[in-house]
Amino acid sequence: MGAMGAGNVRGLSSGQRRQLWQRWKDGQSLSEIGRALGKNVSSVHSVLRAAGGIAPVARTRRAGALSLAEREEISRGLAAGRPLSEIASALRRAPSTVGREVHRNGGRSQYRASAAESQACQRARRPKQCRLALHRKLARVVAAKLRNEWAPQQISGWLKMEYAGDAAMQVSHETIYKSLFIQARGVLKQSLVAHLRSRRLMRRGRTASPKRQRRGQITDAISISERPAAVEDRAIPGHWEGDLLCGTHNSYIATLVERHSRFVLLVRVPGKDSAGVVDALVRKVKTLPKSVLKSLTWDRGLEMAEHKQFSIATDVAVYFCDPKSPWQRGSNENTNGLLRQYLPKGTDLSPYSQAQLDAIALKLNTRPRKTLAFRTPAFMLNTALH
Repeated sequence: MGAMGAGNVRGLSSGQRRQLWQRWKDGQSLSEIGRALGKNVSSVHSVLRAAGGIAPVARTRRAGALSLAEREEISRGLAAGRPLSEIASALRRAPSTVGREVHRNGGRSQYRASAAESQACQRARRPKQCRLALHRKLARVVAAKLRNEWAPQQISGWLKMEYAGDAAMQVSHETIYKSLFIQARGVLKQSLVAHLRSRRLMRRGRTASPKRQRRGQITDAISISERPAAVEDRAIPGHWEGDLLCGTHNSYIATLVERHSRFVLLVRVPGKDSAGVVDALVRKVKTLPKSVLKSLTWDRGLEMAEHKQFSIATDVAVYFCDPKSPWQRGSNENTNGLLRQYLPKGTDLSPYSQAQLDAIALKLNTRPRKTLAFRTPAFMLNTALH
């Protein structure tokens, strides 16, 4: 994943950018988009984050604008020394239209069709200024309500009642979200995002696939309540807990903890999409003796949506915790806390190689643990194997 840096995103063609935004709108993960475009996950994230997850509105030309073919005809007419009125008549355009076109692009002696077309593209009509930028009183009221923890939809609905009949004091919740997430608008301060319930920094479009966006709904998930009772007392080795540790720039590593010994495995993953996570976990788990591979307990994250493929490849049963119940993976939660000594919050995890992660895991596995009567996880697992 580290082979392609964030600077690579500058090489995206207009077609690739359109594809990026369409895939985001369809609900694809950053990893899926990155693989499709051959770009680093962090590079994809930088494009989306800059626009707040909202696809930029394409510039459009006004109706009736001169075409490239017409500009080439103007250029040929000028080269032949024909008067502007004659050129305009041949194009069925007003003489004033042709006159302005020639004047703004260097006059008779310097007019070039390709240069004029390029300039026209640069001057293409931009999206109109947003309502909050045009009505400062409205922006102040919206900001005040956001500071009071009101959701954009609540603000929009309240404005309709409070300022009924005053069009200048009406705004949709989508416009509020856009003004928060697209900081280039310069209307609402980004600090106001902290008052949103989700506190996310990017917006998913309303048409994004709900199937991809729903959390906690995994096909044929086996509940932790169906996990064998013998797993609970930690007496038998081979039962693991797993999770994703999150870093900045949408970087992740998978953590696996064996319940009996607290032995830790760290797995480098390409992103958060299920195919990539499961593939990386399968490769790592297959390096272990089969005698310590009995079950895996995971939370409800969709990174394990393809749990069936994992079970088929490893012959390990996967159980899922109840929603919002991290204590059901207590060993894993505790280990993730210990890992923050080596991988503090705010760390970009993408540069870490598998060898570096193995070295960190080795430090944890060879440190005495109070819960193991000050024996090490490595000693406990080795003892179980023999």
